[in-house]
Amino acid sequence: MPDSRETGLVLDPRYDDAGLITAVATDRVSGDVLMLAHMNAEALATTVATGEAHFWSRSRGKLCKKGETSGHVLRIADIRIDCDQDAVWLIVDAAGAACHTGERSCFYRRIEGDRLEAVE
Repeated sequence: MPDSRETGLVLDPRYDDAGLITAVATDRVSGDVLMLAHMNAEALATTVATGEAHFWSRSRGKLCKKGETSGHVLRIADIRIDCDQDAVWLIVDAAGAACHTGERSCFYRRIEGDRLEAVE
């Protein structure tokens, strides 16, 4: 018998032992992966309610609105959840750099053997 969480239409996120699910944000137009972060129930609910990405900061131990200080807000175009509801995909319009380093994407380097190379 299929698991209703996996086949049904009821939102029932499967949070890990720390109360988090993984969230990946991609650019609505280009499809580029911008960032990966984590959400707790409050972050997901606030993101849905406001239309702007909110995440749980594990390092700061608090809810954070993406771009709150930089102005580089991620505006939600669509939110999807994976089949077993333990990961969220945010399709966004980014107002500036998504990475705290100032890069457009957090994935601005590739692994080349034992070193890193900037991606253009």
